[in-house]
Amino acid sequence: MSEIVSVSGGPTKPEIIAVSLSKLGLRDGDRFADIGCGTGSVSIEAARITRNLTIYAIDARKEALRATETNFKNFNIENARVLAGEASDILGSGDFVDFIDCAFVGGTKNIGSVLEILVKKKARSIVVNAVRIETVVRTIESMKRLGIFDEVVHISVSRSAPIAGETMFKPENPVYIVVGKTQN
Repeated sequence: MSEIVSVSGGPTKPEIIAVSLSKLGLRDGDRFADIGCGTGSVSIEAARITRNLTIYAIDARKEALRATETNFKNFNIENARVLAGEASDILGSGDFVDFIDCAFVGGTKNIGSVLEILVKKKARSIVVNAVRIETVVRTIESMKRLGIFDEVVHISVSRSAPIAGETMFKPENPVYIVVGKTQN
């Protein structure tokens, strides 16, 4: 099996991806936006568990886009478009699709406008991952204003590591998973 080509700040840890995708509720044939796609690891797992998924992977960082393209090639992800730029600009563009079924937001720049556009695009579920409490608060406030706030899940993961011939656990940074759902 191929390994994910990495960039700074990623890839999203497998445990976080698993919970995030379970909260997203992907369905076969969905249009899926991976905003702040980083390495594309969330999209790769989403494509693995969902048939006929159309992916729109968006990131403003060139290194992230290169990593995503390489990872999509290595994992045979074919029904995907990798888009360069700020998510609010791309999603709001007249050239972008009229609707998105689900969105994972790993990059939180312009979170309020990104969420507004996703609601206009009829996204039935949106999952935002954040590590900064201020981002969590802004996201919750925006989701409440839009009438889509569902819940926040706080996850802490620790990994085993050797110490003096035995095993200890080293904690990873905790992640907040903010979930928004519409009535669509």
